Amino acid sequence: MGAGMKTETFEEKLAHSKELLEKLMDPEITLEESVKLYEEGLKNIKEAQKMIEEAKMKVSVIDRENQQSEDEA
Repeated sequence: MGAGMKTETFEEKLAHSKELLEKLMDPEITLEESVKLYEEGLKNIKEAQKMIEEAKMKVSVIDRENQQSEDEA
């Protein structure tokens, strides 16, 4: 992302991906534009998947720390 651009949240990425999909379904879209939108959508989905993986890791760490606290009590 360029300077000054805010990072999209997971939910924003999903909404943006849905918009791209709707544009791709337009029968009037050119091949060039559809390839561009497809590429952008794939990038968006990969970024969202990365966000999910990071969230899973955070939850796993929290669960592990919570389990250790309970074991010590």
